[in-house]
Amino acid sequence: MERNDRRIINAWCSYDVANSAYNLVITATIFPIYYQDSTSRFFKEGIITLGGISVANTVLYDYAISLAYLLVVALSPLLSGIADYGGYRRFFMRLFTYLGGLSCILLYGFNGQNIGYGLSMAALAVVGYAGSLVFYNSFLPLIASEDRHDRISARGFAWGYLGSVILLILLLLFITFHDFLGIHDALQSVRLAFPVVGIWWIGIGHIAFCYLEEPHQPSFFRKEVLFKGYGELMQVWHILKHQATLKRFLLAFFLFSVGVQTILLVATLFGKAEIGVSGNQLIAVIIIIQFLGLAGAFLFGEISTQKGNRFSLLIMIGLWLMVCIAAWQIRTSMQFFILAAVVGLVMGGIQSQARSTYAKLIASEKDTALYFSFYEMTEKTAIVAGMFLFGLMEHYAGSMRMSTLMLAGFFAAAWLILAFTRLPSVRNTKTAISKQV
Repeated sequence: MERNDRRIINAWCSYDVANSAYNLVITATIFPIYYQDSTSRFFKEGIITLGGISVANTVLYDYAISLAYLLVVALSPLLSGIADYGGYRRFFMRLFTYLGGLSCILLYGFNGQNIGYGLSMAALAVVGYAGSLVFYNSFLPLIASEDRHDRISARGFAWGYLGSVILLILLLLFITFHDFLGIHDALQSVRLAFPVVGIWWIGIGHIAFCYLEEPHQPSFFRKEVLFKGYGELMQVWHILKHQATLKRFLLAFFLFSVGVQTILLVATLFGKAEIGVSGNQLIAVIIIIQFLGLAGAFLFGEISTQKGNRFSLLIMIGLWLMVCIAAWQIRTSMQFFILAAVVGLVMGGIQSQARSTYAKLIASEKDTALYFSFYEMTEKTAIVAGMFLFGLMEHYAGSMRMSTLMLAGFFAAAWLILAFTRLPSVRNTKTAISKQV
């Protein structure tokens, strides 16, 4: 491939449009709402009995997503090693896209009663999504020169954001006016959204498959290639023992990521199960949150420019802490909407600020790609821990509200670690923010 070719770059960016639809529609909005409604129809009060143990439907969902990300954590170093080896990027990117897209299509067969089937398809979609991103990201150095990486990465994020929101709005209109379209079962109209996302994902993904090419022909794997990624992670782990500031920051990042990522994954379930917010209201709120996240990223970017990254992060972690405590007490839909607006403001900001701070901390290191691989593994491990602990607490406490207090503990610990960690002054974060939005 010729670097900086406009057609190839646009084809690469189009894949963000393809997979972002899954992330917004399946992970964050429509599927969690449908899952809770459909399982509650077949299981009294949403309680499912497995092997003599009674478990809430929402708890099972938490466990399934946690297990899926645990598999992703185990596979990521292996996949990264294959991606670095070359020759197999497009093949595995296509393979994981098919896995994720077909899993979404097969979610149509989930009616609420066959809960094992539904959760299996949802978990496989997670693996397909995360697995495809490993190879998608590895194409960026091949299609563009280093001076254009930030701009092209930002374009991909922007295309994905706009494409996924457009699809979500269209699906929301379809679900809302299903009677007018001749579909008289509301849940049936929701189920139809799942194959639409899968077809969207695979169909638009083929634009990238047609233009992206390998730099050389595939060759047989060598044993060391398969374990290269694991070796690199251990290398960073040993280096961190001698870098106290970076080690403390990564610990704080892990702790607040447990809270942030878990809240983003369970917010719709919480709104429906604990507050009784309707499905259409939840979807509308999440669309608004996307725009607030964009505004929040620039707002806290400006705060960071004036006061530094640590100051900005401490404010956002403090707000996340208050969100968790408030979630324990809220009772009305309006209170939930206000809380969701706060989440929207700090959602984009904390992700972009964490990434830009980390980039500054490793600026003097030689292999930044290796360090960012460790960073992404830390975030994925946080998702595993957060979803599992959230479900475990809900199971024993009988409510998601106690689980939110548990997450508050993670934010409090992260705040204390950052408050007593001296970070270098980080003033210019606009580039990092653009990469996130």
